[in-house]
Amino acid sequence: MPMLRKLTALAGTAAAARAYVKKNPEKVNQMAAKAGEFIDKRTKGKYHGQIDNAVSRVHSVTNKQR
Repeated sequence: MPMLRKLTALAGTAAAARAYVKKNPEKVNQMAAKAGEFIDKRTKGKYHGQIDNAVSRVHSVTNKQR
């Protein structure tokens, strides 16, 4: 049963995250860009392409929900 509880908690967290994204798309875009810059700086540009791709995906998802 502990596994079922973990999955239930994870589903609740995902639903809360989706609701936040719908209410605050501009904040999510800003934070994704800021996080991408931070990670890119910490990895010294080693994963720049992957980070840009992830940030672009966040932007495309939040723009669809407006």
